[in-house]
Amino acid sequence: MHILLTRTLDDCYNIILKFKSLGHQVSHLPLLSIKKLDYEQIDFSNFKGIIFTSANAVKFLNIKNIDKNLLCFCVGAATEKKARSIGFQNVISSEGNVENLKELVLQNFDKKDGKLIYVSGEIISFDLDQQLLKQGYSIQRIVNYKTNHNKKFDENVVNELKLKIPDMVYIYSQNSASSFL
Repeated sequence: MHILLTRTLDDCYNIILKFKSLGHQVSHLPLLSIKKLDYEQIDFSNFKGIIFTSANAVKFLNIKNIDKNLLCFCVGAATEKKARSIGFQNVISSEGNVENLKELVLQNFDKKDGKLIYVSGEIISFDLDQQLLKQGYSIQRIVNYKTNHNKKFDENVVNELKLKIPDMVYIYSQNSASSFL
């Protein structure tokens, strides 16, 4: 089977190796580039929980002044794995859906317990912070990365794709889907 992966190499290197070890042909065409953004200095001691809607939000967060026992909500397994890899101990995952993540927060975090911080990219597909504000939560959103649509691609990869159309394409976000189209 010919599989096309569209994430940055850092984010899909292990899965490329896994698919190749299973005998699949794997092509890699990153649709987006990810860039860290500077954000205001945050006093994380003011927050009782942290929310991540992507592994990139975890990756680009300055973690040196964060209590790793802070209740940590993650959108899916990859984000959860990244959060655990940098030391977060109290992690809950919604398995890849932001609406489920909202429900997970509602069920596991009492709004009377304090403030939440929501760390995300510049472009979001669901206004989680606004939804939680409507439910009476105190929440602050920080944007710590942005995505850009790649416009130039490796000609060898493009030619390879033209010669053999992939049987399967992995698209990881609404933003990636827009870029793919």
